[in-house]
Amino acid sequence: MIVAVDVGGTFTDIVGIDENGKITIYKGLTTPKSPEIGVYEGLKKGNFHDVKEIIHATTIATNAILGQINLELPEVALLTTKGFKDVIEIGRQNRPELYNPFFDKPAPLVPRDKRYEINERVNAEGKIIQRVNEEEVDNLIKSIKADAIAISFLHSYINPDNEKIVAQIARKYFKYVSVSHEIAPEPREYERTSTTVLNAKLMPIVSRYLEALESLLMDFSSPPIFIMASSGGLIDKEEASRRPVQIIESGPAAGVVGVAYFSELLNIKNAISFDMGGTTAKAGTVVDHKIEITTEYEVGGKAHHGRVIKGSGYPVRFPFVDLSEVSAGGGTIIWKDSAGGLRVGPLSAGADPGPISYARGGKDPTLTDANVALGRVESLLSGEMKLDKEGAIKGLNRLGDYVEIANEAIKLANMEMGRAIRLVTVERGLDPEDFTLFAYGGAGPQYAIDLAEEMGISTVVIPPYPGLFSALGMLFADKKYEARKSYPKDLEKDFEELEAKVKGKYYLRYADVRYEGQGWEITIPVSDVKKIKEDFESIHKKIYGFTLDRDIEITTIRVFGIIPSYKVTLPKPKTEGKPSVKFRKVYFEEWIETPIYNREELPSNYEIEGPAIIEEYSSTIVIKPNWKAIVDDNGFIKISKV
Repeated sequence: MIVAVDVGGTFTDIVGIDENGKITIYKGLTTPKSPEIGVYEGLKKGNFHDVKEIIHATTIATNAILGQINLELPEVALLTTKGFKDVIEIGRQNRPELYNPFFDKPAPLVPRDKRYEINERVNAEGKIIQRVNEEEVDNLIKSIKADAIAISFLHSYINPDNEKIVAQIARKYFKYVSVSHEIAPEPREYERTSTTVLNAKLMPIVSRYLEALESLLMDFSSPPIFIMASSGGLIDKEEASRRPVQIIESGPAAGVVGVAYFSELLNIKNAISFDMGGTTAKAGTVVDHKIEITTEYEVGGKAHHGRVIKGSGYPVRFPFVDLSEVSAGGGTIIWKDSAGGLRVGPLSAGADPGPISYARGGKDPTLTDANVALGRVESLLSGEMKLDKEGAIKGLNRLGDYVEIANEAIKLANMEMGRAIRLVTVERGLDPEDFTLFAYGGAGPQYAIDLAEEMGISTVVIPPYPGLFSALGMLFADKKYEARKSYPKDLEKDFEELEAKVKGKYYLRYADVRYEGQGWEITIPVSDVKKIKEDFESIHKKIYGFTLDRDIEITTIRVFGIIPSYKVTLPKPKTEGKPSVKFRKVYFEEWIETPIYNREELPSNYEIEGPAIIEEYSSTIVIKPNWKAIVDDNGFIKISKV
């Protein structure tokens, strides 16, 4: 059995599939202080056996950066070129809040007394001007008190010789050493140093977590562990421990991988992935069955309606699935501000105590409580977890009439999530009306039609096991290893050299390209090195609406080595039979006696006209009036306008 585990902010989802195609699923509350315990308990309770491989998405890197209790970041020392110890504090002098004179820049990840200058120098052409003195460096490193070492020298992306010498010495005294030419061999010393330092901060935390998980998995015959990377591929445990900076957006990437695979299976050219869980909602795009990738990311900062405020966090130069994320999940708290205005988020009730309707001690009403109060959701986990409707109504009534509050809160959440979708479509030169919306996550199918109406999208697809879809998506992820080189001189030769460095059965090529004189690049896929300018200008025109009569400049090329995973086959729905139907009152601008279906009973080609509710183990699907749903031959529910 291959088992995929997705540890989210609220739930831990596990999906396993054996050689006969039989699927085993489990969904349980996350154990935030020790997430490996929740994984272990889920494998036990879900009766997963004969585990041959564990595929894992984890939020531990993100949580550590955001300051979760019991995940304090370790102390890191930075070794850098003489005269450049303040690079990570100076940054780019961005003004994230232009009219806020009291804005505080994020605190440097390494305090000044832990930054050490090394007397070395490499010029912009890669020539060594000053070679390091090994004896001096050895004496310095021996005296440093820290948990990990980060090394980032000027222009090491062209010539890393000095970094290699210092790294070799550092590894005699420190277990965790992060070196910039191994982590982010790219120009821009601030972004490269920030990435290297973040990697050093995460190395002890991620390594210890994976070691603890590996120890617990001895009860399951110690299967190999593969981790979902932010780029949408799987990496092995050793790679994740060495370069943990690449698993910061581990969980959200998994769902997009699943959407890319299934959009091709269903012959859907363009798809929007919409993942709404217990804490956040995420949106991404799949164009021509390919995941959109970005190399610019910032962690630990502020976001405004899904848009990261540049300069408010710590930049990371690593490939990431292009995602937008907003604070709108089932556990997002509904409240009123000092002026009496209704607000939704950004705070979440999380897994503990959770929404009021969980009856676990939650005091603040949430979006889940709103759906429970309106009759849209009655229970979770196929009735295993009954929800307290009366408690939800009482909580909402503290803010006003519960129906008005719940309805208005859902509309506010839809506006916020609509902004997230626009960020990855409209602001990338894409028209959302040309896309199909794939909705998943425990809460996604409850809001999918609302969002489709707001964005002008005509078709919604709800995949099998939507509340466990990120875990399911990992089962279709390929193993993916990355290498890069800056300022290539012979494109074809340099691409081939990178391909020789990484393991793979086939390779994907990308290039960071800009017009001469531009400050920043666009990352484009490369199918033919002779067509790079043509491809770049086509994408530039889509995003910005114009092209320039200038030569282009390629700053960095990168290669992904792909090892295809075994593609599992999902069980088909039954082909005949009539589902049982029960009724309850559900609010759709008015109270309507609404049919309630069990998804497992729905045969293929069965049609349902809204209003209707479809319940299943991991989620509840809301079909509004004037929309209809049909179950296709693969078990997906396709919803469209009547």
